[in-house]
Amino acid sequence: MSQARRFLRSVWSEPRAPRSPRRTRMDCVLVAAFAVIGSLEAAFRSDLPWRTASLIVGVGLLPTLLWRRTRPLLMVVIAFGLVTVVKIAALFAGSGSPGLHAMAYMLLLPYALFRWGTGREAALGLPVIAAAASFELIINRAGIGDIVGGSAVLLSCMALGAAARYRARVRLRELDEAKLAERERLARDLHDTVAHHVSAIAIRAQAGLAAASARPEAPVDALRVIADEASRALGEMRTMVRLLRRDEPAGLAPSPRVSDIERLASQSAAGPPVEVKLTGDFDDVPSSISAAIFRLAQESITNARRHARQATRIEVEVTADSASVRLRVTDDGRVVRARHSESMGYGLIGMTERAELLGGTCHAGPGPERGWTVTAVLPRNGRST
Repeated sequence: MSQARRFLRSVWSEPRAPRSPRRTRMDCVLVAAFAVIGSLEAAFRSDLPWRTASLIVGVGLLPTLLWRRTRPLLMVVIAFGLVTVVKIAALFAGSGSPGLHAMAYMLLLPYALFRWGTGREAALGLPVIAAAASFELIINRAGIGDIVGGSAVLLSCMALGAAARYRARVRLRELDEAKLAERERLARDLHDTVAHHVSAIAIRAQAGLAAASARPEAPVDALRVIADEASRALGEMRTMVRLLRRDEPAGLAPSPRVSDIERLASQSAAGPPVEVKLTGDFDDVPSSISAAIFRLAQESITNARRHARQATRIEVEVTADSASVRLRVTDDGRVVRARHSESMGYGLIGMTERAELLGGTCHAGPGPERGWTVTAVLPRNGRST
């Protein structure tokens, strides 16, 4: 009972479908077409009861199609209510049931109610539709076949509206998930590329200021490195902007590979030196795995240079075998609590996510004796993201 109550409550509180389109040119064409069809039917149909009233009601209710998406419940009440009132009046007058065959356009209203209306509107509009349809079947003394057929048509229209609503919701959810995944990817790329260069700029600037009193040429060297790192950061930022703009092609520069890790040792000379050791065959390693290893090493080196207190070296070891590619980055700095808390920020989160997306693992923590150690293991064959 509680589950049924929760279901009814969720249906009742269902919000209006998002992005409901307003009147379009096709709506006007549809109204005009049914107006012509209804007028021709009223003029040439010989067995039409209450010809004038049927024409007025049939054509007069066509504007409900223009507001069926924005005011679905009101349009259902107006259309089905007015038709029922006219049929009741004809019944008391002893006349046949008036109405045009062209008024089949009213089937669009139940569809629109369940497609675009709120759950409350659908729940309130359903009895109105059911009462009007039941009265129509009663006064026409419909048989079992007509009852089943008419009910099937109405239920099909409402079911199609609900199905279209669900499909649109699933599509919106997929789009939101795709946007979230893209934002996460851009956040990782920004952190792994631009943040790397910005960190190098900050480190070099601090080193230049610290050495300015002892070596007058230190600020000049620092400015030269800062200008180089800033140019690289600007170029990578422009590449990302082009990726976000549909009308501009992205840069065709190749993705970084494991072999490019060696050049990280010579970049941003401030801080402890970096020793790189590559073991194994990296020729047939997929580009996604190779680029991920490079980014993980780049982030680890940047963190070590920024946070390794009293470190004298940073060691990077990359080993490839037939099953996996392993990365190990260590330093001999002093581990402090502040460094541990900072390591659990966006950098480590991005590194872990990048490794997991490729079916691997990434861990970071204090070394067995001193310093900080980052280890990552990625499958050699890779996994599509």
